[in-house]
Amino acid sequence: MARRLATLIRRARRLSGERDRLVDRLAREWSQALRGQPLSPRDLEELWAGLTEEAVRRLQRSGNGRWPVEAVRREAALVIGRVRERVAAELAP
Repeated sequence: MARRLATLIRRARRLSGERDRLVDRLAREWSQALRGQPLSPRDLEELWAGLTEEAVRRLQRSGNGRWPVEAVRREAALVIGRVRERVAAELAP
């Protein structure tokens, strides 16, 4: 049992690190794409909301109903929120 737990912990850490790297890469790409664009705060709000909804749709399709919709929505909102925070920090004057 202890060996199984250790394996699960290592796997969770690896997946968490992978997610962090993906968030960082997405933030860099979005920062480059948005830099210099004449977008209002409302435009940006709509952008992040749209990206969150698209992430939810994609996660639901790829999960084939394995996860509850609310869990998928929370995870998508968390990840897009992290990307958004990093983009805002990079674009801040």
